[in-house]
Amino acid sequence: MRVATDIGGTFTDLVYVDQEGSIGVAKSPTTPPNFEQGVIDVIGKSGVDPQSIQTFIHGTTVIINALTERKGVTTGLITTAGFRDVLEIARGNRPDLFNLRYEKPVPFVERYLRQEVTERMSQQGEVVEPLDEKRIRQLVEYFRKENVDAIAVAYLHAYKNPTHEIRTVELVEELWPEVAVTASHEVTKEWREYERTNTAVLNSYVKPIASSYIDRLNGRLEELGSGNLRYIMQSNGGTTTFEQAKKTPINMVESGPVAGIYGAAYLGEIIGEKNIIAFDIGGTTAKCSLIADGEVKVSTDYYIEKDEYHAGYPIKTPVVDIVEIGNGGGSIAWIDEGGALKVGPQSAGSVPGPVAYGQGGTEPTTTDANLLTGRLSPKNFDYDVDMIQVEAAIKTKVADRFGMKPEDGALGIIRIANSNMLNALKLISVRKGYDPRDFTLIAFGGGGSMHAPALAKELGVGKVVVPVASPVFSAWGMLMTDLRHDYIQTYIARVSGLNFDTFNNEWDELAETAIAQFEEENIAKNHVRLLRFADMRYAGQEHTVKVPLGSGPITKESISQLIANFHELHEKNYTFKLEGAETEIVNLHLTAFGSIEKPSLKKLEAAGGLAGDAIKENRPVYYEQEGWVDTDVYDRMKLEPKMSFSGPAIIEEQAAVTVIYPGQSATIDEYGNLIIETEVR
Repeated sequence: MRVATDIGGTFTDLVYVDQEGSIGVAKSPTTPPNFEQGVIDVIGKSGVDPQSIQTFIHGTTVIINALTERKGVTTGLITTAGFRDVLEIARGNRPDLFNLRYEKPVPFVERYLRQEVTERMSQQGEVVEPLDEKRIRQLVEYFRKENVDAIAVAYLHAYKNPTHEIRTVELVEELWPEVAVTASHEVTKEWREYERTNTAVLNSYVKPIASSYIDRLNGRLEELGSGNLRYIMQSNGGTTTFEQAKKTPINMVESGPVAGIYGAAYLGEIIGEKNIIAFDIGGTTAKCSLIADGEVKVSTDYYIEKDEYHAGYPIKTPVVDIVEIGNGGGSIAWIDEGGALKVGPQSAGSVPGPVAYGQGGTEPTTTDANLLTGRLSPKNFDYDVDMIQVEAAIKTKVADRFGMKPEDGALGIIRIANSNMLNALKLISVRKGYDPRDFTLIAFGGGGSMHAPALAKELGVGKVVVPVASPVFSAWGMLMTDLRHDYIQTYIARVSGLNFDTFNNEWDELAETAIAQFEEENIAKNHVRLLRFADMRYAGQEHTVKVPLGSGPITKESISQLIANFHELHEKNYTFKLEGAETEIVNLHLTAFGSIEKPSLKKLEAAGGLAGDAIKENRPVYYEQEGWVDTDVYDRMKLEPKMSFSGPAIIEEQAAVTVIYPGQSATIDEYGNLIIETEVR
């Protein structure tokens, strides 16, 4: 049996698939700070025999939580003489240009813990100044006295020649084997010293936290007697082993969300949809990503805590391109100083949770609003829902402030939440030159199916797909992913003067590194698939475009095709191209997949029932422009392939609800996916 678990802000999800391809799901409350307990709880709740688990795949929010909540360890930095303040200087492109009170991000390492050592490499990787090993010994003693728990090493031009970093790590581990240490070249071999230094620092900052968590989880799984094939989801959309995850935990910064994106791409391939908007709403956040022509976009230009007022912190590792906002089922509705209604980013979480949970929550949330408008039913909660208390919270905190009925206040909360989500969807589509009408929206997470049909109408999307196991779809996506590693090497060269032998040798070395790493993870060479990309730009430009490069040795013909592809992609990204202008390569990017066995999706057999047989009740639901409408409520477990019906309708399943609006129609496909179609004008 294969089992995947995904820790969210509110719930921990589980999906399992057995040898016959049958799928089962379970949800259990997340248990901070001992997140591994939530995993054990959900395994118990699922009824799975732990000893039947052959493969275990895990997605976790432990890393992003440690970073955003500043719960990492005391970290020291060793860097090249003259560069101790690179974290403080950062970049000059501040996001809020006219804000005179703008403050740069506060470095994760205080200045007294940022120490210099005499050493220097040239940009060609030649030794200009040898490493002062005596100084390293002094710094180890200094960091000991300052009670440092982790050390980051980031030297100038180490991406070209990491010899000094390697020697420094050897000395630190020899003198102080207990301390966690990270060299910048271990996490990224791209240039840009600020981004590279910050990434190394953040990896060290969370390394002991990650190791402790993974060891605790591994120990609990050992106690249960589960199999030893254990993997963790990475931000690039692939998995890696528990041991590798402990070395570079920064690669898990978006561990959970990306699995749903790859799951959406895999599902799209099965049902014949290549252009997809993946949309995930959980208890705390809403996340979306655009998949064009079956390709999930991965970038190393990733930031945490970046918005229109804050520059954020760069992490130079491959991360799936996701837009994430603080809007989910637990998002709190509140009135700002100007008297406007806002929803999120504050969340009630799982404790105390929405008012409906009866666990002490007093602030109205999106979940409470969906209850009061009839979209959710109190009968489907694990808690005894006091609807009088829910209505009172929305009435006093929202409706009375605007002189409206409680149900209108609740509808206002839903519409504000939808507006926030719509802006996020536009960021990944319209703002990047894509027409949403050309895409299919795949909605998942506990709240995805509840909000997606309304958003599709607003965005002009004609088709919404709510997959089987949609509430735990991110965990489902983990079952469909391969092991993956990305190898990015800065290699700056004008294309017109490219030395083909040297260029091919660089690719060969990256490939050998990838195959060797997979061998350590028990993946045979014939199960390894390699994809190549070149980060390119016009000479004189600052930023690059990622261009696919075919397999085989690089020749004049393949380089000509590479240049043509670059012009085309540059025009798509930046609306112009400069044919005939000098082009140059900046980075080589090798993506290596280690394929593992995946479960196959079973087609469902129709028993010949009618859609009306799946109706469990009829209840009033409050719609925009329509008011209260008596609405049929369907049990999704009783819906069969080829069944169809029109809105308004509610479809209920374990841990999720789909709201179908007037003018929309629903059909069940051969795999049991729910297809909602809206007439696009």
